[in-house]
Amino acid sequence: MINKNVDNYFLDGCGRCPLGGTPNCKVHSWAQELDLLRTILQESELKEECKWGVPCYTYQGANVLILSAFKEYCCLSFFKGALLKDPYKILSKQGENTYAARLIRFTHVQEIKKTSEIKSTISEAIEVENSGTKLPAKEHTANDFVDELQQKLEEDPSFKSAFEALTPGRQRGYNLYFSQAKQSVTRFSRIEKSMIKIFEGKGWNER
Repeated sequence: MINKNVDNYFLDGCGRCPLGGTPNCKVHSWAQELDLLRTILQESELKEECKWGVPCYTYQGANVLILSAFKEYCCLSFFKGALLKDPYKILSKQGENTYAARLIRFTHVQEIKKTSEIKSTISEAIEVENSGTKLPAKEHTANDFVDELQQKLEEDPSFKSAFEALTPGRQRGYNLYFSQAKQSVTRFSRIEKSMIKIFEGKGWNER
């Protein structure tokens, strides 16, 4: 069951995969890091909410960033990260198909002690949202995902983060698997049934 409470996320995870609520949930690997990041975020102008099972931080109703835990790192994911100047060079794309979002990845608690850089980036993200600046329209290419997958990625940032954390080969494999279905309803069904594997970091044909 998808988590609907921010506090519960730090105890049991997002609830999107079978590991939620167990000692193997990824949030337990980054407990100290997540706690420190949450403190920084709570001291900002952002409002803490729970969306898609994860902590989401908003400004005047608009989504600014989410706090997430993965197997190899935890991160802050900025929805309009591509618009940030990033003077500290701490932002990165999560995958080759990432367009707007940018991450600050953390693999050790010591990295979070550079609070001035993190706070500055958060402040800039708030300024971008407050200014009303929009991202330019994305140019479509032959490598784009099928419409149903693209829609799901846009609707669910938590799923988008998990999908973009997959290797490029696994992403292409899923896209091909979904595209082979002739009807849109079947493509959506395949996506829904594949979500658990995607959150576990597995390919579509892996057990």
